[in-house]
Amino acid sequence: MQKIKIAIVDDHQIIIDGLVALLNKNDRLQVVVTSNSATEMMEELANMNVDILLTDVMMPVMNGSELANKVKTTYPHIKIIALSMSGQAQTVSDMIEGADIAGYLLKQTNADELATAIQKVYNGGIYFPDIIIAELEKLSEKRKQLSTVKITNREKQLIELIEKDYSSKEIAATLNISLLTVETHRKNIMRKTGTGNALTLVKWAYENNILQRNVL
Repeated sequence: MQKIKIAIVDDHQIIIDGLVALLNKNDRLQVVVTSNSATEMMEELANMNVDILLTDVMMPVMNGSELANKVKTTYPHIKIIALSMSGQAQTVSDMIEGADIAGYLLKQTNADELATAIQKVYNGGIYFPDIIIAELEKLSEKRKQLSTVKITNREKQLIELIEKDYSSKEIAATLNISLLTVETHRKNIMRKTGTGNALTLVKWAYENNILQRNVL
């Protein structure tokens, strides 16, 4: 019986050791390469026959999403399952949309579920546990609610200046309004959009066509 060949990348060696010990107990699975570095894993995959890549999400230098993206482009036959301590819906969603991962598991999962996920993904399916699906459904509902947010022309002006990294004082001077008015607008915009800082606000604004990307 042909074994499913698995690659594992995680910046914590103890996680890799545990996964290897678990997976090698299964007659259908074979760990063929491991690494603590996503960059190194990309190099290893050039010389290895791999079916499934198990990747950590939060790693230095190149994170799991960036690695998954590169693997999908360079080695499209390799199917990817993300492993993480976090089930945050936005993280999962970003990896699904940006890297087309086939599965996402929390590191608290047991050996049976991990083996089931690998087998299902290998056979062309996807695997997301119920807790992750529930979080994705909540995120989807939140996005629907936010898509109905009405932004005034003045608020749009503020968002445009925030995107340019203007300070509140600079915004006040540019729009000829008081600093207090700027701060009030900021709070209202954050509340309406469900964002907590300038970065997530700008991301939301692009996603909802409040800001338009320049096309060269």
